[in-house]
Amino acid sequence: MTYLQALIIAVVEGLTEFLPVSSTGHMMLATALLGIKSTPFVKLFTVCIQFGAILSVVVLYFKRFFQSIDFYFKLVVAFIPAAIAGFLLGDFIDSLLESVLGVSIALFVGGIVLFFIDNWLTGKNEGEIKYPNAFKIGLFQCLALFPGVSRSAATIIGGMAQGLSRQRAAEFSFFLAVPTMFAATAKKLLDFYKEGITLSGEEVNVLVFGNIVAFLVAILAIKGFIGLLSRQGFRVFGVYRILVGGILLLLMLLGYSIDVL
Repeated sequence: MTYLQALIIAVVEGLTEFLPVSSTGHMMLATALLGIKSTPFVKLFTVCIQFGAILSVVVLYFKRFFQSIDFYFKLVVAFIPAAIAGFLLGDFIDSLLESVLGVSIALFVGGIVLFFIDNWLTGKNEGEIKYPNAFKIGLFQCLALFPGVSRSAATIIGGMAQGLSRQRAAEFSFFLAVPTMFAATAKKLLDFYKEGITLSGEEVNVLVFGNIVAFLVAILAIKGFIGLLSRQGFRVFGVYRILVGGILLLLMLLGYSIDVL
């Protein structure tokens, strides 16, 4: 992987990690369009640069992470369902990462849901999230284990289904990303180590570079997303997903082959 390829993929990750458009799906498509061959390091890179993105949440909401011990317990409660599901369905989910068709369908169907979600859910609660609410949001996060669904979209919708306002649900989704993405990164590094694969000095540099880029871009993306979400709601993201998913499905229907990781 070249630095230019790493830059492009990291920008895609930083832009899409906290938007309801599926960062995994977009990185899969980016690697395909760039013609990047599947290697253990490439797979490691696409997971581990999420660590850079989640650090942006810690920086932007630094004071909120020290508000109370209760806050951390709620994040743990919300994290547990996806952790269990990921452990039980890990191999199956990994196999789905090779399916452009699955990602395309998820993008398209998810776009339809986002297009109408503001009419279906109109929560306005800006108060504290209770433990049952946190757990239910965690159940919604399980849907995002399937590539193309979007962790951000699933958890924000889960929050709105509990009566939270769009902004409150989005913020909790950002916080929940920290333990979730940290665990995913740690697991990938552990798997890499168990397989006896070592990183070269150049690969370490590329990985660090990608995390820095993802971190900087994610900061801008979060600030822009909160503002856009408050003004426009989810419809614009729904339209985008429908267009991307629809184009991909049409290309495959016409016989074009899209190779992914």
